[in-house]
Amino acid sequence: MELWGRMLWALLSGPGRRGSTRGWAFSSWQPQPPLAGLSSATELVSHWTGVFEKRGISEARESSEYIVAHVLGAKTFQSLRPALWTQPLTSQQLQCIQELSSRRLQRMPVQYILGEWDFQGLSLRMVPPVFIPRPETEELVEWVLEEVAQRSHAVGSPGSPLILEVGCGSGAISLSLLSQLPQSRVIAVDKGEAAISLTHENAQSYEDPAALDGGEEGMDIITHILALAPRLLKDSGSIFLEVDPRHPELISSWLQSRPDLYLNLVAVRRDFCGRPRFLHIRRSGP
Repeated sequence: MELWGRMLWALLSGPGRRGSTRGWAFSSWQPQPPLAGLSSATELVSHWTGVFEKRGISEARESSEYIVAHVLGAKTFQSLRPALWTQPLTSQQLQCIQELSSRRLQRMPVQYILGEWDFQGLSLRMVPPVFIPRPETEELVEWVLEEVAQRSHAVGSPGSPLILEVGCGSGAISLSLLSQLPQSRVIAVDKGEAAISLTHENAQSYEDPAALDGGEEGMDIITHILALAPRLLKDSGSIFLEVDPRHPELISSWLQSRPDLYLNLVAVRRDFCGRPRFLHIRRSGP
C-alpha cells in the first residue's frame, strides 16, 4: 500500500472562454476517576504530557494542550487568558479532560478527539474515517490561489475558474478555495459517503485505509486521473497534485510516455520539510 496523495483538479478557464469507527486500535488503558490533586490547566497539561510520553503517544505536549484548551473553550492553550492557566477547573471539566485524554491514549488523532480542526482560517468538523487534511496541504491551496491571481492579472479580469477536487475528504481544499475565490465554481467528489456528507456539513489508524491505497507504486489513481484529463480540461487548463515525494519523477516519466495526452509537468514545489510534494500539470495542444 502506498500513499497516492490528495488531488486537486483545477479547470481554470482561459481568456474569453465518514462516521464509522472501524479500524480503531484501542489500547488496554481504562479511564480512571478525575485525578486528585490536579486542578489547574497548567497542572493537567504537565500531567497528561508525561502520561502520553510514557505511552509513546506522538506530540505529547501538543496533544495535552489542545485537549485542555478545547475543554476550556479555546483553540490553543496559548490563546487562553493567563488567568485560566492556574484557575481551578470544575469537576465536569476535569472529567471531560480525562475522557478525551483516554481517547488519545487509544491513539485516536487529536483532530477526531476535538471533532474539529482549522484549515486556511476555516473551522472544519472532523470525524473518522474521513481523511484529516495535513498542514502541508495548505501550501497546495496557496499555490492554486497564486496561479489564479497570475492568470487573472494576465487577462485583465478576475474570471470565474471551475475547480474540481477529487477525493474531497472533509472538503478542506474545496471550501477554503471557495472562501477565497467566491466567484469560482467548485465541484468536490469522493467515493465515500462519509466524506461527501462531511463536506456538505462543513460548507490512520483512524483514517480510511483506502484513502492511502494507490496500488503498488501509489500511482493508480494518479494515472487514471491524468488519462481522463484531456477530455475535461480546456486548453491551458491545470491539474494540481499533492503526492508522495517519490512521485514527481514517476509522473514526469509517465507523462513523457503519453504524448497523446498533451499534458506537461510545468512545476514542482517542495513542502515546508523540503520534500517534492506538489505538482502543476497543464494541458497544451488539441
